Amino acid sequence: MTLGNPPIRRLGVAGLGTVGAALVKLLAARGDFAPSGERVVISGVCARSRAASRGADISPYVWFDDPVALARSPEIDIFVELIGGSEGVARAAVAAALEAGKPVVTANKALIAHHGAALAALAEARGVPLLFEAAVMGGTPAVKLVREALVADQIHSIAGILNGTCNYILSEMEQSGSSFSQVLKQAQALGYAEADPTTDIGGFDAAHKIVILAALAFGGAPDWGAAQVEGLQGVDLLDIRLAKDLGYRIKLVAAAARSAGGVAVRVHPTLLPLDHPLARADGALNALFIQGESTGRMFIQGPGAGPGPTAAAVAADIADVLAGAQRPVFQQPAVKLSQVRAAAPKALATKAYIRLIVRDEPGVIASVSETLAECGLSIDSFLQKHMEDSIGVPIVLTTHPAAEPVIFDAIARIGALPTMITPPRMLRIANI
Repeated sequence: MTLGNPPIRRLGVAGLGTVGAALVKLLAARGDFAPSGERVVISGVCARSRAASRGADISPYVWFDDPVALARSPEIDIFVELIGGSEGVARAAVAAALEAGKPVVTANKALIAHHGAALAALAEARGVPLLFEAAVMGGTPAVKLVREALVADQIHSIAGILNGTCNYILSEMEQSGSSFSQVLKQAQALGYAEADPTTDIGGFDAAHKIVILAALAFGGAPDWGAAQVEGLQGVDLLDIRLAKDLGYRIKLVAAAARSAGGVAVRVHPTLLPLDHPLARADGALNALFIQGESTGRMFIQGPGAGPGPTAAAVAADIADVLAGAQRPVFQQPAVKLSQVRAAAPKALATKAYIRLIVRDEPGVIASVSETLAECGLSIDSFLQKHMEDSIGVPIVLTTHPAAEPVIFDAIARIGALPTMITPPRMLRIANI
């Protein structure tokens, strides 16, 4: 019996940066990777520049100047969007492909975080999949884990390190003793950070990812407006040293947690105990904790970016399309999706690390303690340390858990004391 040639599925790939080029090379070498038996070939490509050096041969493929035209082309069966950005041509091209009844695979976390519900409705109305495994944690299958493997569980919380650039910067500051600005320049020179690093160091990249995971975990629509985002810009080398003296390491943690008061979705620098698994994730690694009702605590760690791992995640979604994956884009049909109720700030309690730089005068500690007591905030630990390179005396207080408005009120009052040299610095202490 002759089996004949396997059926062929044609891709249109928009975006030929590092991930797009890696996908081109992967499919040129292993176009038969899909378990369905179908062969995957690239039919058309699109990028900003046709002449750019990519390390991948795109000459066999039809070139499109317009990604929307590529998305609508009758010569492709599946549209792969690797352009990035929540608006503009990326959004228009994905919408055009879905309207034309073509499955879409994307690595665009900003697009899904901002417009996931609307695109899900369009995909489901046309009866085609919209898949985005590569949008979160690159080659580490966080989306599949939450959306598929844990679909029967009730997830209480998710917390992790979701941005490799920030993790690299914090790890390098601690290990080298260099300042934030020095390490950022180094990260840019190495290609870990963009020329404009705002999306990464501002916490927005991690926020896009946790917004997506929160939607999958809690059965709602992605709600970018509910995310509370704080980046790395205020983290000082002094805080890294003092936190370590107290037995902590600072990481940029993205977290989503459900409580009776609603769901809190947040990104901020966080103190983690030195022996915590998230504290041990160094360099550009990503890591994620999931707390479920039935499964308990689960921890995964792996490459969160990079062309190879991310291209492999894109290919995995393509394989699901070929296998006939047909399920809601999120945890329930788009017509039933609603935004999960956001927890009010007054309902959020945390332990706090408060760092002060004070004049070396009698009565300073007493005045700080009195102010905290007046605000109803109790001290858990206290550290005073003289440092030769400090402009004053650093004092660090850690508090017992308290409502965040109480903590902020105390910090404002302490900051007004005449013995303060610089504004107080507050970081949250993890409870994960």
